[in-house]
Order: sequence, then structure tokens, then C-alpha cells
Amino acid sequence: MSEQLKIIVEQLNKEPFKKNFNLITFDSLDPMQLLQILNDVLAEIDPKQTIDIREEMPDQTVKRICALLAMLKYKPPGSLSDVSSFRQGLVTGSKPVVHPILHWLLQRVPELKKRAYLARFLVKLEVPAEFLQDDVINDTYHQYEELVEGFKTYHKECEQLRTSGFSTAEIRRDISAMEEEKDQLIKRVERLKKRVESVSNHQRMLEQARQLRVEKEREESLTHQKQEQKNQLFQAEQRLQRSQQQLKDLRQAAADANPESLIRRLEEEIKINSYMVSEKLPKELEGMRRTVQYLQKVASEPAMGQDDLHELEDKIKEVDSQINQLIEKRMMRNDPMDDKLTLYRQQASIIIRRKESKAEELQEAREELAAAERVLKQRNSQTQGSDGEEVIRSDELKRLVAKLRTKGTMYKKKRQEIAELKAEYGVLQRTEEILKQKHENLQQKLQTVEAEKGISGYSDTQEELERVSAIKSELDEKKGRTLDDMSEMVKKLNSMMVEKKSALAPIIKELRSLRQRCQDLSHEYEEKKVQYESCAAGLESNRSKLEQEVKTLREETAQDENRYHYVNCMSEIIEMQIQRAAEEMKAYVSSDPQERKKAIREMYMKNISEQELLGKKLREKQKLVRESHGVNMEQMKMWRDLEQLMECKRQCFIQAQSQASIGQVIQEGGEDRLVL
Repeated sequence: MSEQLKIIVEQLNKEPFKKNFNLITFDSLDPMQLLQILNDVLAEIDPKQTIDIREEMPDQTVKRICALLAMLKYKPPGSLSDVSSFRQGLVTGSKPVVHPILHWLLQRVPELKKRAYLARFLVKLEVPAEFLQDDVINDTYHQYEELVEGFKTYHKECEQLRTSGFSTAEIRRDISAMEEEKDQLIKRVERLKKRVESVSNHQRMLEQARQLRVEKEREESLTHQKQEQKNQLFQAEQRLQRSQQQLKDLRQAAADANPESLIRRLEEEIKINSYMVSEKLPKELEGMRRTVQYLQKVASEPAMGQDDLHELEDKIKEVDSQINQLIEKRMMRNDPMDDKLTLYRQQASIIIRRKESKAEELQEAREELAAAERVLKQRNSQTQGSDGEEVIRSDELKRLVAKLRTKGTMYKKKRQEIAELKAEYGVLQRTEEILKQKHENLQQKLQTVEAEKGISGYSDTQEELERVSAIKSELDEKKGRTLDDMSEMVKKLNSMMVEKKSALAPIIKELRSLRQRCQDLSHEYEEKKVQYESCAAGLESNRSKLEQEVKTLREETAQDENRYHYVNCMSEIIEMQIQRAAEEMKAYVSSDPQERKKAIREMYMKNISEQELLGKKLREKQKLVRESHGVNMEQMKMWRDLEQLMECKRQCFIQAQSQASIGQVIQEGGEDRLVL
């Protein structure tokens, strides 16, 4: 019980309850507070149960809690199997009833949340059979059943997806990363193709590289086949060892078996089977028949309304009160012979229940064994039918786990390389933007320099040439100038271009020096960037290590705090017990008689002496009753005989009176007359 209380208090102090209880405060709660805590736990499992029980009638609270516990498949302990006592304990907030419920609920909160959620959709509505005769209601009910089955399938698929370990966000990130990697690989392949095309005999070299890759793949497949054959050989050796061990066990069992042990085992099996056939199975069959009859009776009756239900509840309350009165009368009678018989009856009922429970356990074990054998045969047939091999053993599983770990480390390394490539791609994008901005700045500077030198517009010469050529063509079409005019125009334009080029030659030289300087700065920037990334990676690894250390230290601190609070509570309890023991010892050794009377030992001794005196008086009274029992019985017999004698005399007197009044004989003048 103390372990149960510790678990309950520990779970109530955690999220989401945060009650801040200890063992003393929790044990000192009154029944109403205890029921409110139980209701809060049920509200955490099913939000519909959120209610203040002070605003609800006790019978409604008990009905609601019992319905939810039945839906959650809670089974009371063996001592609380009686439904009426269990309901009575819930009404009064009894600790032996509420504490096991809290212990069971708090250990299974996530599972029970899921069960309560599914019960909202999977608990079917009970529709009377006469209502289903209507076609519309019948079709609607069939649609409802189909929706329930669809919900089951969708929920199973959702759970499988949740437990499969895949995340949509992670898959999207992987797809985007793979697309980026694909683009990068395509660009890299294009660059390599351009490099290779300049090399002589590049086709022959590509063919040799292709053959090398094919041979490597072939070598890898051969090593894989070799490993598979080794595994098959190892599995065959294991099967041989198991077969030899089974043969050895069978030989040993055959050697140890003798007719007496076989007969004894068969007799035990015959006894068990005869008990199952003659006692257990007929009882179960009879119980099922009664249940079917009761259900058929209930189904044949018309639908009950609220008034009928209230009437049945009143009848149930009356019958319960009558049963309680009969039990009280029986307890007040307290016949010693009945007490002995009840003791024997209780022992017999305990033995029968124990026998029935063992028989049920045996039947369940047989069913589990048969189910396990069926599953094992099915699994063996599946594995042998698919691969022709047996289930993987522990050493093979270890090798697979090691291989998966190596692949996991390789996967992490590749992921890290991909992250580094992504970072480099971002840096290159930023570099491209910077270079574009520098190019725009240089263009602006070039325009300013052209303006300063008096040769502005050189960069727009091409556009002007195109515009002039367009104008020239239009003029040729419109005015039909001759070839001489066109040649003169070309000469003038060429001379203008030569003058512009001669004027821009020193500026172009200066621009070349600036480009060289830009390349040097870019190279220096790349070196600095590499240094920065290496330094950042080192700092990031140190930071992750420190975060892990901080996390472990926080967990240790939390564990130490929990241990401290537990030890503090236990020390308080022990101090209170020591204080009570010291007060008891002080009162016991005190010279003051009043103080000694307050001691628990003195109180118990006083109660023992009083009970002994009472028992002595009762024994003396019993002795007097036994001594006077025979005389009193004889006197009672004499009084009964006297009563019978007086009753007989009264009957004779009544009979004589009736005979005297029937008729009278009169004699007159020698004649006899009968007067009535």
C-alpha cells in the first residue's frame, strides 16, 4: 500500500496535475477532495469529465465514473469484486476503493487517452430492433456501421505511419536537398565534360573508367554473395545443432520415462479433463443459456421509458434494503451452529473459487499455447516460403545492428558534407551578388571617368551604331542614296570609332589593373572564408558538447531534487513516529498516574481487562442458562400439556352444550313427544 501511495503522489506531482502533495497531505485528504482528484485524473483522460463534483448529485457522479471506468476496462481488485460495495465505496470516497483506481489510471494515462478518444467513435449506438424495421433508419444505421469500419482502417493506417518513423517535413527537406544535390552534380558533370573534351583520347579513358566501375560493382556483388553463403552456412550449422539438441532431449525423455510416471501423468490429465467436462463447462453453458434467455426476454419486451427505469430503480432499492435487513437479523441471531456451518461454507466456497480460477488459468494457458503454436507455424511457413531460411538469430541481429550503425555514421557524414556544400552554395550566391554589385559600381565609375575625360558615351557606342545603322537603312530606303555616300558615312563612322578607341585605351589599361586586383581580393576572401568555416565548425562542436553536458547536469539535478524531497518526507514521517514513541515512553515511565493512564499501553491494558471481565460475566451467565435449561424445558412441556388438557376440556364442554340444545323429550298422558 505504501508503494502504491508513493506512485500516486509522484504521478500527481508531475505534469499536467502539479498537485504538490506528499504522503502525509495526500493521506489526510477527506473523501470529497479524494473524489475531486479522481475526477481531475479522469478529466485529463477524457475532457468531457471536467466538472466540479460539488455541483453534481452523488448518484450521478458514481454513474458517470462507473461508466467511464467500464469503458476503460478497469477491473476492481479481488476484495472489491462486489458491485454494490464498489459503488458504495465510490459514493463515500473510500480510500481502499479510490486509491487502486488512481494507481491504475496514473500508470496508463497515454494509453487510456487513446482508448477514450477511440470510444467516442467506436462504441456503437444501440438501436432497438423495432426501429430498424424502417428502411430509412436501417440504411442510416448501415451507413453508420460502414463509417465506423472506415474509421478503424484509417486509424490503423495513421498509427502505422506514425510508428514508421517518417516525417513529412523531413521528407520534404530530403527531397529539396536531393534536388539541389542533383543540380550541383549536373553542373559538376558538365564542367568535367568540358575539361575532359580538351584531353586527347578522352573516349578511351572514359571507356576504361566505365569498365573499372563495372568490375568494382561485380567485386562488391561477389563479396555480398560470399557473405550470404557464409550466413547460410552458419544458419545450417545452427539448425543442425538445434536438431541434435532436440534429438538428445527426446532420447533423455524416453530414457527417463517409465510406465508409472506416464500413468500418473495420464491420470492427472484425466482428472482435469473430467472436472472441465463434468463441472466447469456445464456451469458455463448453463450461465450462457441463462444470459441468452435473459437477453431474449429483454429483447422481446417493449422499449422502456424514463418512468419505467425509475420504477425499476425504486424496486432495486427496496430489494437491497430488504436484503440488508435480513443480513442484520441473521447477524443479531448469531447461532453458534450456524457460525460453524458458515465457516465451513466459506472454506468450501473459497476452495471452489480457487479451483475454478485454476481451471480458468489452465484453459487460458492452453489457449495461449495453441495460439502461440499457430503463430509460430505461420511465421515459419512464411519465412521458409519466402526465403527458405529461418528467423534471424541474436548474433546475426548483432551483425545487422553493427552494419546499420556503420551505415548510420556514413549517412551522418554525408549529411554533414551536404550541409557544408549547402553553406558553400550560399556563400557562392552571396559572392555572385557582391560581384554583380561591384560590376554595377564599376560601370558607374567608368561612366564618370568617361565624362571626366571627355569621351562619355563610349559604352553606348554599340547602341549608337545600331541606331545609326537603322537610321542609315531608313534613309537609304527613303532617299535612295548612292554607294559613295554610304562609303563616306562608313569612313566617317570608322574614324569616329578609331578616335573613341584611342581615347579609351588608357582607361582600358587601368580597368585591367583593377580586374587583377579584384581577382587577388577574391582569392584572399576565399582563404579567409575557409578559415572562418573551420573555426565556426570547431566552435559549433564545442557548443553542442557543452549543451549535452548541461542537459545531463540538469537531469542529475532534477533526480537529486526528487531524491531530496523523498528523503525529507520520509524523515518527517520518521520524526513524527519517533515523537509519538517518545511521548508514549514518557507517559509510560511517568510517576503521575494520570499521565500513565494517557499512555496507549495502559489504554489497551484497560480495554483488555474490561473485555476479560465482560467475557467472564458472559461465561457465568451461559453456565447458569445451561444449568437451568433442562428444568425450564420440562416446565415448558408441563405447561404445554396443561394447555392441551384445558383445550380438550373446553372442546368437550362446547360439544355437550350443543347436544343439550338440539331437542327435548316430553311425556304427557302416556305419549312421548320430541320438541325441537
